Amino acid sequence: MIVLLDVNVLIALAWPNHVHHAAARAWFEERREGGWATCPLTEAGFVRVSCNPLVVRHSVTPLDAIGVLGRFTQLGSHTFWPLDLSILHLPESIGSRLQGYRQVTDAVLLAAAMQRNGQLATLDGGIERLVSEEERAYLCVIPV
Repeated sequence: MIVLLDVNVLIALAWPNHVHHAAARAWFEERREGGWATCPLTEAGFVRVSCNPLVVRHSVTPLDAIGVLGRFTQLGSHTFWPLDLSILHLPESIGSRLQGYRQVTDAVLLAAAMQRNGQLATLDGGIERLVSEEERAYLCVIPV
């Protein structure tokens, strides 16, 4: 099953100073060969967050971040998932569980994983509130 890496996982993997870098790397090395994906939201989020010196702790330009992401996607087993779903048409099971603005992007990423019969990989255990017991197979919370 291909896993869609959320922004936090991409950031943790790419930047060694991230608090969860070791946990994310260990998980990724185990799962990478099964296939992993990025999408426009996660790629843009990676570049945006990477340019924040409070997160990365040094100056990274958007072009630098794009280069890091490009090299990372060449590691193998990577797939790019274009997004062809609308927030207006989220599965009812996800949309009905939305409780705040911080879950909106998570809901779209989760719906994308469900649409492709994949999984959303995240470091954020709070996303579990968006899935039913039957949908839990579409979510992989990386233990930290």
